[in-house]
Amino acid sequence: MSVVRFYLSGEPVSSAREIEVDSSGDIEGLQNLIAAHFAVVEPSGIGFQANDDELSDVREITSVDGPIAITIDGDSIREAPGPNGLPFVGNFFEVYPDHLGNHQRLFEQYGPIIKTTSLGRTTYLTNDPTLSAIVFAESDFFTKKINDAHPLAALKQPTAGIFLGDTETEEWKVAHKFLPPALGPKAVRHYAPTMQQTVEEAYKVFDALDEQDEAWNVYQFMLKLGSQAVGKLTLGMDFEHFTSPEANVHEMVHSIAELLSLNKKVTSKGDWYAKLPFGDPQKLRHVKARIEEMVEESIQKAAKGGIVDLPLQDAALQASNMVDYAIRAVDNKGEKLPKTSLVWALIVATGAGFTTTSSLLSWLIYGLVTYPGMQEQLLQELIDNDIDENTQLTSDVTDRLTFLDKYIKETQRRHNPSYQPGRTAKVDLILPGGYKIPQESVIIPALHHIHNNPQLWDNPHKFNPDRWDTEEVKSRHKAAYIPFAMGPRMCIGFNFALQEVKVFLPKLLYRYKFTREGDGHIEYDPMFQLIRPNNLYVRAERRVKWPPKTEN
Repeated sequence: MSVVRFYLSGEPVSSAREIEVDSSGDIEGLQNLIAAHFAVVEPSGIGFQANDDELSDVREITSVDGPIAITIDGDSIREAPGPNGLPFVGNFFEVYPDHLGNHQRLFEQYGPIIKTTSLGRTTYLTNDPTLSAIVFAESDFFTKKINDAHPLAALKQPTAGIFLGDTETEEWKVAHKFLPPALGPKAVRHYAPTMQQTVEEAYKVFDALDEQDEAWNVYQFMLKLGSQAVGKLTLGMDFEHFTSPEANVHEMVHSIAELLSLNKKVTSKGDWYAKLPFGDPQKLRHVKARIEEMVEESIQKAAKGGIVDLPLQDAALQASNMVDYAIRAVDNKGEKLPKTSLVWALIVATGAGFTTTSSLLSWLIYGLVTYPGMQEQLLQELIDNDIDENTQLTSDVTDRLTFLDKYIKETQRRHNPSYQPGRTAKVDLILPGGYKIPQESVIIPALHHIHNNPQLWDNPHKFNPDRWDTEEVKSRHKAAYIPFAMGPRMCIGFNFALQEVKVFLPKLLYRYKFTREGDGHIEYDPMFQLIRPNNLYVRAERRVKWPPKTEN
């Protein structure tokens, strides 16, 4: 064994550490040893230098008289770059209001990882798939820990477990055991008839708007439609959104939407702001309390119907909704999901379910009225698969709609509603490229910028569903397309969301021809948790004829 002094290139030589090295070992073993000592995430990127010479042999390294510099992917170790910012406000006005456009500008200026500070809160963002895959992994380096710097900090609930809780907690382990069966593929297929019934019940409102020759705000009505289905399937509640065109949004839906807006306002303004006893922080706390009351009422109502305990998988397939499932499901030890976890699990399942789906549906309709030929090609696929207004859209039917699948994927690539899934560094660490990240730092894989990164996608601003048939896309990096994030904490409701839009969109498209009203710039709300088109108006005209089936 030899004692060798190593230090990180870019840091003072005086910081060198003495490490015992086996002279007979190989370079890969030495890289792993150094990675363990210096918390280097990817050992294969480690290089060694002495007197400006690259060293690639262990015996050569152990024979050097003096400290040896460690490089990562040929680079010195350095802080993540970013703009300097202004006193007190930091980079707030360099990011908001157009955070999508401004973050894109910063990525182009500084590279694949950027550091910004907003009113005292520091955040790292990346548009690189390799870095994103590392960040999303529950590992020795990163985890989902919602600290004060996390974008969900103001919503954190220790008892929320699988959604708003930290990974390394008992609450998360319990929730992770109980909730996935209710949102798995089999359970989602079980919910499909309710999804179809919901959109068909909405016809009378869209028909009335057509008869009145009236254009309507897409997001507002998709919010009503998405939440109408989610309300039934998570809480067993009928929000009565389609009793008339003028029906109000239910208090539960309005409150959850307000919660997400308030959270973004509060968390974007620094850690100190969230602690204020007045203004938006106080309002956020009141809204959270009111939502809890409403969900507890739905649980009590469900319990009055009588409870028959069932094993997890049986409960998932027999329950009429998630409340019904959650109060009946028992694990192999006969234990149930604790009520402390149940309330917020249902709140977030409801909120995440309808806000994500309604935003995605809105962008899907945007694509119909914006990108030439999409509406016609989607309709033709329905006709060619013998789908009409009486067809039951089961998963077996929607699985045949290959162009619909590509259209949804391309919409999620180009206009993904979710933007900021964050993960927290467990230790001081060094990422590929030599980027130094301090412990407790939050890194956000910026989904929009990953999906529109020209280094990953050919002509990314072109909307082209057929790109999904190309070898280039099929062989892409696993983290180049992650609309629901990835890793152990990826969105467990992705099956639900995709099944819902694959039922809603064909039903709407078969019945109505969509045209855009106006041609102004589409705006999004930077102070909302998701990306949604706020000012998209369309006319939905009832179809009276359909194209003939394509001849083979």
